Amino acid sequence: MSSDSSSSISNDGSTDQNPNPSPTAKPLDSLQDRLASIALTEPNGGAESPSDQEPQAGVANGSFSEEIQEVVQNNQAAGSEAVVEEVSESFTHGVVWRDNSEHEVDAPSSPSSSGYAGERGSSSATSESGIGEGGEDEIREVRNDDSVDGVSDLQQSWVPGKRHVDEDDASISWRKRKKHFFILSHSGKPIYSRYGDEHKLAGFSATLQAIISFVENGGDRVQLIRAGKHQVVFLVKGPIYLVCISCTEEPYESLRSQLELIYGQMLLILTKSVNRCFEKNPKFDMTPLLGGTDVVFSSLIHSFNWNPATFLHAYTCLPLAYATRQASGAILQDVADSGVLFAILMCKHKVISLVGAQKASLHPDDMLLLSNFVMSSESFRTSESFSPICLPRYNPMAFLYAYVHYLDVDTYLMLLTTKSDAFYHLKDCRLRIETVLLKSNVLSEVQRSLLDGGMRVEDLPVDTSPRSGILSAHLGQHKPPTDSPETSREECIGVGGPFGLWHFIYRSIYLDQYVSSEFSPPINSSRQQKRLYRAYQKLYASMHDRGVGPPHKTQFRRDENYVLLCWVTPEFELYAAFDPLADKALAIRTCNRVCQWVKDVENEIFLLGASPFSW
Repeated sequence: MSSDSSSSISNDGSTDQNPNPSPTAKPLDSLQDRLASIALTEPNGGAESPSDQEPQAGVANGSFSEEIQEVVQNNQAAGSEAVVEEVSESFTHGVVWRDNSEHEVDAPSSPSSSGYAGERGSSSATSESGIGEGGEDEIREVRNDDSVDGVSDLQQSWVPGKRHVDEDDASISWRKRKKHFFILSHSGKPIYSRYGDEHKLAGFSATLQAIISFVENGGDRVQLIRAGKHQVVFLVKGPIYLVCISCTEEPYESLRSQLELIYGQMLLILTKSVNRCFEKNPKFDMTPLLGGTDVVFSSLIHSFNWNPATFLHAYTCLPLAYATRQASGAILQDVADSGVLFAILMCKHKVISLVGAQKASLHPDDMLLLSNFVMSSESFRTSESFSPICLPRYNPMAFLYAYVHYLDVDTYLMLLTTKSDAFYHLKDCRLRIETVLLKSNVLSEVQRSLLDGGMRVEDLPVDTSPRSGILSAHLGQHKPPTDSPETSREECIGVGGPFGLWHFIYRSIYLDQYVSSEFSPPINSSRQQKRLYRAYQKLYASMHDRGVGPPHKTQFRRDENYVLLCWVTPEFELYAAFDPLADKALAIRTCNRVCQWVKDVENEIFLLGASPFSW
């Protein structure tokens, strides 16, 4: 959340079982050394996420103007929770632990702790103050936009895979990374780390395990620690621990959701049955089972910076003519009737058509993880593949079998079944599907849509009357009426859409689908797009925060970067970004026009007729 509040660990009443307890309880002095090692250095520069300011007052007009309310964020936790508060940023005065009875116990300080170094005692470990003062000539500076030497992760040249494997917790450059992800076992063995070599981070993983075990031994569960601008978010899944350390100012709910997706990606590869291995051997090393999957996890983590599906829990469709989508859906339905559990046709991360067997439902998060797994694995591109996969939301304990085949460089077909010997049957199904798609020109229309793009704010009709223009056969090519001057369209070029509209995301709650407008000036750089994406994250988290009373219906926010407007109804959610000087009443009316525009072209942008997915 964007508002400042006391550091807290929120207990959401999760039904996950408690992990196995630590074999031995750590002495308090030793544990304090580990806690002190969590003090992080502040990277240079300010936060890239927009700050929340009080929206301007005014009287709004429009169909939902009376619902607009000025929202004050409040993310203080309530209930019986364990609270860990930072006494000083370098932990030189110890840590205050609070339980439900509000008694405070000052743990002794640890003068020997240093940054991320933990208990390694490395001579190369640098103190917190030293990291910010020196060493800039020895390493590449990590900037606010997560770029190194000016090369942004969001650029097309981004290549997935393990990065900076030569770093460890004693490296200055490793400590300056703005966002870390870790997976470790309940015995403290490292399983995965976004940066650095897992084997070199064994001591740091033991530190994280000790923190979790210490709180659990007190009868509670640690979920969040704040240290200055850093958040340390914990997610316990049986014998698997997941941790995110971030100073990106993303809300806690978003970071926890990202850890859930990382855990789901691991289950997609291994299933939840891996827990039985830890029951037999608490010191079981799971790393070999995930060998070669670094590219899958790094690709998923990268999507946290650009893919709205990671926080909306919905999927998006490739814009296509209704007849084209119906033609692809008809042949997939024929295949599903022959014993296929799910038949999915996708272009990159967008769905073309999706069909499931009767009473079978596919969660959008499973679609996200499955498409990430396929797109990040080169082996799927080179030949037809038949691979065991697990859909965590469908059945986390069992494998399904996925037949994957790329029909062209961007379009691929996934056929899922419960039978391990169905390869040749699925291959025959694929041949039938491919023949129909070629004859009906579906694949050529898919490539054309990919080039044309989706909805653009510049094409938003400024008049709802029939004279406002018509949509061509391809979305995004709005034609002005013949008697309207071309200058009316030219005025929108370079300044976004009408009335300062820069971007929007529309989510259909019933369909579990969303549509996002294409980025256009002035939001045309990867850094600006990433900043807007994180602003949407904060807006979504604040609108769905269950700890602040009844859910909000609308929210209007103005800061130095944008005007953000959110509207939540039982049917849809709309998130829109405007010029920071945009008028409030005009912004509301523009959102109404966006909703009407989406309704007018829903046959092209949504997969209609699809059953709502189970949550």
